[in-house]
Amino acid sequence: MSTKYLKADAKAYAREHFRGVWAATTTPFRDDLSLDEEGMRRNLRHWIRDLQLGGLFVSGKQGEFFSMSVAERKRTFELAVEEARGHCGIVTSCSDANLDVVLELARHSQDIGADYVVIHSPVLHFHHDPEETVYEYYRYLSEQLDIGITLWNHPDCGYEMSPELCARIAELPNIVAIKYSVAREKYRRLTELAGDKILVSTASEEEWLDNIIELGWQLYLCSTPPFLLQTSADQRINEYTRLAFEGRHAEARAVRDSLEPARQAFRSARPSGTPQAYTKYWLELLGQVGGPVRRPLLNLTEAQRAAARDALARSGLKLA
Repeated sequence: MSTKYLKADAKAYAREHFRGVWAATTTPFRDDLSLDEEGMRRNLRHWIRDLQLGGLFVSGKQGEFFSMSVAERKRTFELAVEEARGHCGIVTSCSDANLDVVLELARHSQDIGADYVVIHSPVLHFHHDPEETVYEYYRYLSEQLDIGITLWNHPDCGYEMSPELCARIAELPNIVAIKYSVAREKYRRLTELAGDKILVSTASEEEWLDNIIELGWQLYLCSTPPFLLQTSADQRINEYTRLAFEGRHAEARAVRDSLEPARQAFRSARPSGTPQAYTKYWLELLGQVGGPVRRPLLNLTEAQRAAARDALARSGLKLA
């Protein structure tokens, strides 16, 4: 096992190293829907070296993990770790409905030298009081694994973990962070309850700056805005993050606000039914590798592609 810290030191290690902007990767597939390893390496090099992100969140929902085999998911982890060494951190998405698969992926992540794993709260059908079930789920994972574990919860899974439950789980030795995509009052409450024991984050780029300034956050575990709203020549998310960390809040707000035309342009053409396909096509328009999505997701129609091209032209982003 080759983690970079002892289990007992996971929280301290994360407090020092798990910081900045960590973006969720997409997974490029070829036209025959096989994994495009060279395309993924190209994207990883751009995201790591050109965009200089703090870290990458590999093969989560944006990465279509639900349509991939366990072997493919492991391979994407390996590619990310190989490309990231010495340049940025890697958190691997080990979420699955099957606990044995979660453990297999997490142990593989430990063995190849990933920094952390992220594990979604469990699927619970017909369940109206998840508190004890979810606590025991993460307690068992913490017992079985040495690597730092990031929690992940959002309303789409059918229930929201309470701040009090998250704070209780945060007492476990190698629980280091949470991607907590809930209303602001909930993640603020968790920050108050356990901000010294767990790094709290949410998916919204629009809220990131305020959360640095008002809540003292150091980590943005996001979806894909750092790939979609930044280029080699235009890195305003990185810039306002740096300014905020330096305490230059007015300058940071000015840079953050200057991105609003790009945010609105991106949102204006995004279809509600196929966000991953839209993200991949936008990446192609920026010169990265996109590729098709796998079933059950739908690819874009030609009209949707045309709308994306028009939106990018109106975004004001500086293209490399």
